[in-house]
Amino acid sequence: METGNVLHLLSAYLFCLGLLALLLRRNTLIMLMGIELMLNAVNLSFVTFSRELNQLNGQLQVFFVITLAAAESAIGLSILVNIYRNFGSIKTDRTTSLRG
Repeated sequence: METGNVLHLLSAYLFCLGLLALLLRRNTLIMLMGIELMLNAVNLSFVTFSRELNQLNGQLQVFFVITLAAAESAIGLSILVNIYRNFGSIKTDRTTSLRG
């Protein structure tokens, strides 16, 4: 198997793991980790395609995704701290009073 194919399969596997963590778990911290795992899987895919096509577009796109992931982590963790202060738990089941 070529290295590119292995990296594409690894990227798909990591993305599926992140999606499962997002869909199956109710702990907000685990859900944020699943989103980060999905973003890193996309980064791996961008770099692999960029390397196979001999273009820098995918590698440049990774910098934007990393910036987006850092902003998402900062905002998500600040929301998480606020939820813990208000409800005493970070489980998503207890935040039903936030509905409009």
